[in-house]
Amino acid sequence: MTRLSFVAVVLLLACSQVSAADPADSVEKVESLRRDALLTHNPLMDFRRLLFVKRYTYHSSHFYTDFIDGCGNYGGNLCVLDRKTGEVTDLVPEMKDGIFGRFDLHFSAAKVVFGWKRSRREGFRIFEIRLDPQTGRRLGEVRQLTRPPDDEQTRIKKYDNSFLGGTARMYYHQTDDMHPCYLPDGGICFTSTRCEYGTLCDAPDVLSTAVLYRMDGDGKHIEKLTNSPVSEFSPSMMDDGRILYARWEYVDKGQLGIKCLWAMHPNGSGSVEVYGNDIQYPPTLIHGRQIPGHGDLFVVLGTPHYPQSGIGTVIRLNMLKNIRTREPMTYITPHVDIRQEPGWNHLVDGKWVRHTNGPLYMDPYPLSAEQFLVSHNPDKPWKDVRAYGLYLIDEAGNHSLIYKDAEFSCWQPYPLRPRTTPPVVPDARDSELAGKNLAVCMVQDVYHGMEGVERGSVKYLRVMEQVPRPWECRRFWDPRNKYGSHTALVSRGSVLAVKVLHGVVPVHEDGSAHFYVPADRNIYFEALDENYMEIQRERTYVNYRPGEKRSCVGCHETPSEPLPSRYQPTIARSKPPAMPGPQPGDKTAQRPIHYMTDVQPVLDKHCVRCHGGSNPKGRLDLTGARTERFCRSYENILGRRLVKTFNEGSDWGGTPYAPPKTVGSYASRFIRQVREGCPGNDAKLPLEDFVKLATWVDANAQYYGTYYGRKNIRYKNHPNFRPVPTFASASGKAPDLRPEDR
Repeated sequence: MTRLSFVAVVLLLACSQVSAADPADSVEKVESLRRDALLTHNPLMDFRRLLFVKRYTYHSSHFYTDFIDGCGNYGGNLCVLDRKTGEVTDLVPEMKDGIFGRFDLHFSAAKVVFGWKRSRREGFRIFEIRLDPQTGRRLGEVRQLTRPPDDEQTRIKKYDNSFLGGTARMYYHQTDDMHPCYLPDGGICFTSTRCEYGTLCDAPDVLSTAVLYRMDGDGKHIEKLTNSPVSEFSPSMMDDGRILYARWEYVDKGQLGIKCLWAMHPNGSGSVEVYGNDIQYPPTLIHGRQIPGHGDLFVVLGTPHYPQSGIGTVIRLNMLKNIRTREPMTYITPHVDIRQEPGWNHLVDGKWVRHTNGPLYMDPYPLSAEQFLVSHNPDKPWKDVRAYGLYLIDEAGNHSLIYKDAEFSCWQPYPLRPRTTPPVVPDARDSELAGKNLAVCMVQDVYHGMEGVERGSVKYLRVMEQVPRPWECRRFWDPRNKYGSHTALVSRGSVLAVKVLHGVVPVHEDGSAHFYVPADRNIYFEALDENYMEIQRERTYVNYRPGEKRSCVGCHETPSEPLPSRYQPTIARSKPPAMPGPQPGDKTAQRPIHYMTDVQPVLDKHCVRCHGGSNPKGRLDLTGARTERFCRSYENILGRRLVKTFNEGSDWGGTPYAPPKTVGSYASRFIRQVREGCPGNDAKLPLEDFVKLATWVDANAQYYGTYYGRKNIRYKNHPNFRPVPTFASASGKAPDLRPEDR
């Protein structure tokens, strides 16, 4: 039955039951009967039982901190609602005193996997129960699939900074395993803090990142799939066997705006943007699901970045439209939006107002492209512990209550019925390549998507990495950040994440390139000219898995690019992959990017004789005299905006697509002056020295090449004061130091 014919039937059923004797009540009765008919005469609601979670509403400070500061109220259960009798059954009553997180129903409907937290000093773990799909009754005992690492108590003792209060007040740096999702091959995907990364924009460094893992169905062979510096959540399966998930990222983009949908194979390979990598509002797109039978349609929840626990508005996405715009978005709940930070916007009497009460939504589950099960709070404050019930909503604006609990909020409505198992995606990775921890990338035409760039001008691709920040580099000697937080000690208003260089590879005359990249790292590319100046930057990253071989059309490719164009003959395709090599002046391809060893020596050699002393020319002091956090030349160059960067610490800076040469070395006055030369100084800068300067600018002008070390000048006599990074320490590996010397 089509949507229009079904709506017509519902209206006829409603109108036929309204008496002509009560016209004053007729409109209200028709509306009420129509809502009832959407539940009782709806072919999409042909299931008898509904799975859901009873839980007090999280009081999270951010969309990603449910497991950190959201878990203040314990109690609830994983439940089955019998829609015919109205009976609700708690499936795991023996666990009623903990907190139930997200769950997934197996394709057979014969088992459920779920996250559960016992107490404050214990993290979420993943459990499984078996069900009778016909009756919804639980069969057998609860099976625990994940357990704390062996050193969990040592970890808590070492990293606990809950004494700082605020978002840390109820979090002790235990590991958390959450958001499980069944895979077609029998495994389970989930998100976890086992990576031990801190959230990059969190100045006090009390928050944690969760990234995607997988394990066998019995909990064995846990494997990390991604390496994101900031959080990934809510995996779900697509019809084609890929995992859909929410990924937060900011490679040279503002910290709030990009929480978007991505997809990947169950082994972590083939990761690709689905939607939202340059969309500012809503800031967060989370809990995405593919609409059944429609490979190009998805439903997603649009939420603020803060303050909430992933609560917002329901949006349908159409991937046949331009994913670089807002065109794919259709608001199923158009009376709720997010148009700023923090909080929500509500349409009231034709005007947009900001308030923190409902209507608000959570957990959209698509029955079709027009009808969705949701958790919904009609009018209570967003953090009311029992405000959310289970509803059926549709594109026409109807809201039909399915179930409301007197004590708990209700979350994640999910029909208890079998569904088609997606295909198992074959593992096409090269085992020999995987043994070397490498992957291979093929770029067909680097000029594709780079408007206004003359063919032949791109000579190299620079291979870069954005490095996650390990818990291990936490500044235990200054926990309250009296002398400068992490976010203030990587750069001055540019990057929050340390970047490292993996070398350069050649681009052939036809714009093609074929080369190796390191696996399990957050890799992005910069297109360079013959002088190693950046023409265009990839402001996102790909986490290539070991042995993965993948190709892209060009520098502004979208997933909708026509497939035949990907396989045209190219020069690079006829040659073996190139290993990234060193730039001029570098001894190795892989190296840190560190201002005091890269830039300052060049300034000392060529610039400080004029731009130093008591009366520097142009009042521009380029000496390396140490300042409280950096050095004099660095603060002068950035303070006078002589380099063009994107500030990752801003809310929205750099969110939209940036055309070629709008940032980095081509757009920076500092590099332009260096190329032109200074008045009275005709000496040309040697290429190897110029490349050091250009590479630094194109790395978004970071100062420190590592997260480790004591950097405030008050520690100038400490043995670990501003250490020169090795490639290992720049990449996140802790230096081999005594605890008292860190």
